[in-house]
Amino acid sequence: KCGDQTKNLFSNPRGIKGVSCLGRCKGEQSCATRCFAEFGSEDLDNWLSCTIEDYGCVKVPQNIDNSAENVGYDTAIKKFDPSSLVGKWYKTDGLNPNYDLFDCQSNTFEFTDDNKQELDMGIFFRVQRPEEYGGGFWENSLTEHMVVDAKMPEVPNPTGRTMHTAGKMYGLKFSENWYIIGESDGDKDVPPFKLVAYKGHTLQGNYEGSFVYAKEPVLPSAAVPAVKEAAAKAGLNFDKFTRIENTCPTTSKSLNDESAGTGTSTTDWVDLVIGEGGVIDWVVPGWRGEYKN
Repeated sequence: KCGDQTKNLFSNPRGIKGVSCLGRCKGEQSCATRCFAEFGSEDLDNWLSCTIEDYGCVKVPQNIDNSAENVGYDTAIKKFDPSSLVGKWYKTDGLNPNYDLFDCQSNTFEFTDDNKQELDMGIFFRVQRPEEYGGGFWENSLTEHMVVDAKMPEVPNPTGRTMHTAGKMYGLKFSENWYIIGESDGDKDVPPFKLVAYKGHTLQGNYEGSFVYAKEPVLPSAAVPAVKEAAAKAGLNFDKFTRIENTCPTTSKSLNDESAGTGTSTTDWVDLVIGEGGVIDWVVPGWRGEYKN
């Protein structure tokens, strides 16, 4: 099983280097994101998907409790108009350092159906390489498909979520519920913004966070009181959010390089996959002997 995917990975220098990089992360998500930014490839995605999820070549936790994902926010906007999302937005402030705080973040939205119930979301962000390792950045461009529950009153929606998305990111499945818990359309001298809270899960377990969309790279000060009020009503403290670095300086260099070199032997590769601190420890930290079918 997964022979073709493994063969393709071995023949792809970026894929092998990606496994090597993931093996050093030991479950740390921001580290893993840097690895995918530097060494990500379709071959690596396909191999992870096949060996971990499709055929279970590596045992992972069974029957994980994902119920936390389905606990919504009572303050989510009931009659959300997805047309107000169409276009480009900047992520200006975020709560979860593992998912929300990458530099130079922007999202674009466009409808994909005539009923205006589904959107494609274009995702752009930078991942910085620490200065002690030479500096620079990798640019990422991804697409997610969003289904707007708020426009489907006939479909059961017990969580009250505004939208949801599910699919594969870096070869592994994820599911995520979005709640629009505050917004302005620009009226009453409050600049446009969207305050989003989300809850989701992957094989690594549950996660959640929150962020602000604005039409400018920095959230206008005139919008801050309304954002703080909406956050507080949802049980969040905006003072705990961090401003996202959206200046996108051109003084540092882009590190995106399709011709990354090799340097990992077959023996090392096997150890990096299933050895202690290997890639599977990134997917499901602590899986050795802790989980049973």
